[in-house]
Amino acid sequence: MGSDEMANRSGGIAGTAPSPGRWARLRRPEHALSVGFLLVVLGTWETLSRSEVIHDIILPAPTRIAGGLWTVVSLASFPRDLGTTLLELFAGFLLAAVLGVGVGILTGTFELFRRAIYPYVVAFQVIPKVVFAPIFLAWFGYGVESKIVLAAVIAFFPCLINTAVGLRSTSEDEVMLMRSYVATRGQIFWKLTLPKALPFIFAGLKTAFTFALIGAIVAEFVGTYHGLGLMIETFTFALQMHLVFAVILIISVLGIVLYAGLELLDQKIVFWRREEGF
Repeated sequence: MGSDEMANRSGGIAGTAPSPGRWARLRRPEHALSVGFLLVVLGTWETLSRSEVIHDIILPAPTRIAGGLWTVVSLASFPRDLGTTLLELFAGFLLAAVLGVGVGILTGTFELFRRAIYPYVVAFQVIPKVVFAPIFLAWFGYGVESKIVLAAVIAFFPCLINTAVGLRSTSEDEVMLMRSYVATRGQIFWKLTLPKALPFIFAGLKTAFTFALIGAIVAEFVGTYHGLGLMIETFTFALQMHLVFAVILIISVLGIVLYAGLELLDQKIVFWRREEGF
């Protein structure tokens, strides 16, 4: 094959591959629409609040909330409250991940164990976990322990269920193929079953992370010495609603950033899976 022909073919192939700039142009309309929608919502919100159609106590103006952000982060207690909530979040999430994935592996691997534990999992799953907040407060006190336990309890089941479902997603034909190559039970687990289950496990972990954040904040509402939930409660009692919304915004940004980190870890470990959509 001549060099000119090879150049033409390689040029043709290169021409068919979309460049980053082309993708950016294709995605630009939807991003513009998304930003435009946000600006319309914020503008309408600001107008209604400034014209007192909606009372400031009910829905403060976005500009007041933005000003409240500086007020909140300037408080001497903010670093301590933020650190307390982060400690409760990470400790509860890690506890739920270890226990949930561990029990999920047993459930997905051993049929007898699955049948024995399944009725109790269903029974406990249907109970709203927030009802345990005052119970854990009585058991573990007003410190971080009660918040960690509630965050772990709420985040436990997504880890358990997704791990069990992922481990059972391996087909019998795939297992038989591995056995035809004289693969041991351990090799089948580490080289086939677990890799196929990882997308399910990470989906459960990401769901569990958001649940752990909810659990930590809700537990702080019930009773605590420090935390972002306590800040929300304090500002609510003082009717400083712009500060309440400022703390909510901080929690939202915090959750998004940490979730993005977990999503990045998912993409690095489960690198063979092509992510599509949101």
